[in-house]
Amino acid sequence: MATSFNPSEIWQPFGAFSMLKIQGVGQIVHLKGQVSLDKEGQVVGKNDMPAQVRKTLENIQAVLASVGGMMADIISLTQYATDIQKFMAAGEIRKQFFAEPFPVTTTVEVVRLYHPDLLIEITATAEIPHDRFRRP
Repeated sequence: MATSFNPSEIWQPFGAFSMLKIQGVGQIVHLKGQVSLDKEGQVVGKNDMPAQVRKTLENIQAVLASVGGMMADIISLTQYATDIQKFMAAGEIRKQFFAEPFPVTTTVEVVRLYHPDLLIEITATAEIPHDRFRRP
C-alpha cells in the first residue's frame, strides 16, 4: 500500500494532491509535480525560466531529502514547460543538480500551468537505497 507525505520544508498542498508518494517498503518514491513556489506558496522568478527551473529543482531536492533521498536517486523526470525553447536554454541549471548517469526525461510544452506566472512543472520518480531511506 502506498503512503502519502507532505514535508514541512516546502510549500504545503492547497488541493487534492500530495508532495510525495511512497510505494512498497519505501525504496521507490513518486514525487508530485513541483513548481517554482517558495515555502509560503508564492511564485519565485516571474517571467524568468532559469530562476523557475532552479527553484523547482530545489523543491524536488527538498522533498527527496525529507526521506533521505538525493537528486542522484531520481530515475525519471517529466517536465512541463510553457516555452520549450526557454526551458532548453536553461539546461546548464539542470547540470548543477544532476550528474551522469542522468535520469530519463520527458519534456512537453503546454499552453499554461495552474497559475499564469508559472513556466515549468517537473515531476520525478526516485529509488532511494534502504540504508538512507527514512519513512516520514
